Amino acid sequence: MAVLVLLFIVVPIAELAVIIQVGQSLGVLSTILLLIAVSIVGAWMVKFQGLLVLMKARERLARGEMPNDELISGLAILIAGALMLTPGFITDAVGIALLIPPIRAILVAIVRRRFRGRIQTFTTPPIDPDGWDQQ
Repeated sequence: MAVLVLLFIVVPIAELAVIIQVGQSLGVLSTILLLIAVSIVGAWMVKFQGLLVLMKARERLARGEMPNDELISGLAILIAGALMLTPGFITDAVGIALLIPPIRAILVAIVRRRFRGRIQTFTTPPIDPDGWDQQ
């Protein structure tokens, strides 16, 4: 319950306060343009990081390994994308932080440690992309 109050009441109020402060310092038009620019750059970063994680996940699957870390990273990138589309400087800062690989690696380590007993490591036989249509 406390998390929902934080997400739906405290964060939007904090975002408005920051936007008002930035608007008073830079002006309304500059603030709006800055918010739009950050969203565009964030969308590009989400796409770029997402493609990198997807390639790493495919490589691990091809070796017969479960891409656990890549799945967690992909979820973090998805959350970052949602935060980058939300207007505001606080959510943009958190979203950009999630897109920085070393910060995301720390998050992956925390999630793995927290769910260590719940996550099972599966091994699959290597995938032969040429043999897919022979079934």
